[in-house]
Amino acid sequence: MPISINPEMMREIIMDHYSSPLHKKTPANPSSFVQIRMDSDSCIDDITIFLQLENGKVIDACFDGAACTISTASTDILCDLSIGKTYEEVLNILHQYQNMIYEKPYNPEVLDEAIVFANTHKQAARIKCATIGCNGIEELIDKECEHEKK
Repeated sequence: MPISINPEMMREIIMDHYSSPLHKKTPANPSSFVQIRMDSDSCIDDITIFLQLENGKVIDACFDGAACTISTASTDILCDLSIGKTYEEVLNILHQYQNMIYEKPYNPEVLDEAIVFANTHKQAARIKCATIGCNGIEELIDKECEHEKK
């Protein structure tokens, strides 16, 4: 997705992932997923992120709960970008995403639709919303990597 995407198209992508999220559900077999609850004291965000991890890869990713437009859309997009990727690939995507959000140099090539959050830094109150799913996915993968080292 080109970085020159226009604001109207950005809003359309965000609204699509909010109104019809592909990955918003509790898995049928939650015991085969690692999970983390993420919430915010400054927004309605209260979600549980589920990752199915196997052999160093994210097999499936989803989330459920109540969340604002930005949290729902960003978490849905990041779940989509994580599925089928190795832990290292997912962590790279998440780090590039965080760099973009915090106005640091980043590689837009790995972000695909997540690039629609490139202007989030202009609304400081929305940064936590845009990173709640990112932080949860990262924490789950970090814990899994630590567990595998033991």
